[in-house]
Amino acid sequence: MTQKTETNVTQTQKTESRMTAPLSLLRRAGLIAALGLALSGCNMMNRLAAVGEEPKLSAIQSPAPLPAPLPVERQPNSLWRPGSRAFLKDQRASNVGDILTVIIEIADNAAINNATTRSRTNAENSSASAFLGYEQSLGAILPEAVDPTNLIDLDSDSSSAGAGGVTRNESINLRVAALVTQVLPNGNLVLAGRQEVRVNYEKRELQVAGIIRPEDITSTNTIDYDQIAEARIAYGGQGQISDVQQPRYGQQVFDIIWPF
Repeated sequence: MTQKTETNVTQTQKTESRMTAPLSLLRRAGLIAALGLALSGCNMMNRLAAVGEEPKLSAIQSPAPLPAPLPVERQPNSLWRPGSRAFLKDQRASNVGDILTVIIEIADNAAINNATTRSRTNAENSSASAFLGYEQSLGAILPEAVDPTNLIDLDSDSSSAGAGGVTRNESINLRVAALVTQVLPNGNLVLAGRQEVRVNYEKRELQVAGIIRPEDITSTNTIDYDQIAEARIAYGGQGQISDVQQPRYGQQVFDIIWPF
């Protein structure tokens, strides 16, 4: 009786776990949906408060800490002073707070084509026409309709074919001024730059960041984007046109939580 009771309890627990599993999934999906709606609601209130207004431009931020200014010491019988920007001094960016121009000329083309084909055919035949002399006794065990000479006959055939292709063309031509925000111990420079342009009710943002070598800076104080290590380049926008191109919040939440 105790074993039967324990077996019934175990089966009941398994049944309850099977019933509660979908409920837990639904609860998680509901929590995710509620969180998404709450976040979208906060953003929606901010957007409603800014209806009819143009996108705000970000405040100008300077790198910190800035280097201390050099003391001005005038030497007698001399036309030059320390720290002056003379034609005999290297005008390329080298210290924190210096400015240099990043040239972004991206023209990437990529084409990928893949094709896969697979097929397989299997066949299995089995008979027991002779079974240690007891093949006549198989009739007492097997149904009368079973033929011992043709007990098992299995055939399987499978095939699959797949094809895929990717074609990508990107072209970006931009120039942006960036600030040196850090000088690394090995002499390399960390730069970061951001540019915002607002036309009517549309704001375009360009951001660039990365690590460069001072030797790669040209004599005109410029550097190409492909010479930036750990480059982070972002180009996008905010405004009425960008808003129309995005799916609605409800559709985004539905695409995330809908399992099919």
